[in-house]
Amino acid sequence: MKLIVGLGNPGPRYAKSRHNVGFRCVDAISRHAGITMSERRQLAVIGQGRMEGEEVVLVKPRTFMNHSGDAVSYLIDRFHTPLHDLLIIYDDMDLPIGKIRIRPEGSAGGQRGMVSIISALRSQEFPRIRVGIGRPPEETGGVSHVLGSFSREEERMLLGVIDTVRDAVIEIVVHGVEIAMNKYN
Repeated sequence: MKLIVGLGNPGPRYAKSRHNVGFRCVDAISRHAGITMSERRQLAVIGQGRMEGEEVVLVKPRTFMNHSGDAVSYLIDRFHTPLHDLLIIYDDMDLPIGKIRIRPEGSAGGQRGMVSIISALRSQEFPRIRVGIGRPPEETGGVSHVLGSFSREEERMLLGVIDTVRDAVIEIVVHGVEIAMNKYN
């Protein structure tokens, strides 16, 4: 069973923010796979089902980004998921909009949701998909940038990227991280 977690911040205020790219990717995956995100737990909204014949749990944490580790560690324990079957999808300012990077493990790279997860799991050895949101203009700080919305042009680009992430997740579920890296990086 794969545990696929998209990072973001809960609530309508953040729905279209750059930080919620992970949530938007999980929503696209759930629509494609016909998995309803209907199980509301204290720390996460969950959808369970099958994707390409494989059992998956789709997750959107109900914690704020900086506390994502609380939700992820709870889910790892609940579903008895080994770290190699965990997949985290999150935003990354170090990648331009339109780019994704799949990695089998690695550091947080300054992304606070990932810092929280790595700290909670005491490991950075789990797969992830980084989704580019671009760097902020000089006059805009990092926090304002990630909590801000995409421009109309960026939003059009993002729709294609979300489809690419969905396809990459299917590739990971069916063929593994290494094959997906070769195909999508």
